[in-house]
Amino acid sequence: MLHLARRSSPAWGAWAADHADELLVDHAHCEKKAASTALGLLFRYPEAAPLQRPLSALVREEISHFERVLDLLDARNVPFGPKKPGSYAHDLRAACRAHEPARLVDTLLCCGLIEARSCERMRLAIAAFEARGLDDVAALYRDLLADEARHHRLFVDLAEAVAPPDLDVRARLAELAEVEARALAAAAGTVHLHGGP
Repeated sequence: MLHLARRSSPAWGAWAADHADELLVDHAHCEKKAASTALGLLFRYPEAAPLQRPLSALVREEISHFERVLDLLDARNVPFGPKKPGSYAHDLRAACRAHEPARLVDTLLCCGLIEARSCERMRLAIAAFEARGLDDVAALYRDLLADEARHHRLFVDLAEAVAPPDLDVRARLAELAEVEARALAAAAGTVHLHGGP
């Protein structure tokens, strides 16, 4: 189950098909950033034993996804290069509390919400890609769909594993899901996996 406060517009899939190549470049950056974030958490919280092996495995998987998107860009003759990041993740992470252990819990939950939104958006886009004859992009997204949902679940589980008993993780997840929905709305109109209509 994806813990999103609001669904994306059904029009997002068709819009994604109109911007497939640019979205793939953005998607590659998202996968690279996801790996970097997971690696950063390993360095920042070496004492958090429940994080170590799951996040180490996640780093490898996110880098593998990054390479798969690069392969598809190469096959489509689309150059990979810099792309200005959108406001979405920054706006969401701005809601993280500054004190520990709440900061770690919030960071994990924000990562989980980003994965959930990616999963939802990929699901919306698959049929639109197929309808436009973009079978290669649809196939990639179909392959990654279950991983994105699993990553969402992993981050929620990790947040529950490291949270102190007095911290209601599910209530905080619901609060951050509202923040995520507002961050997504603020990113509307930008050509990003977490932008668009």
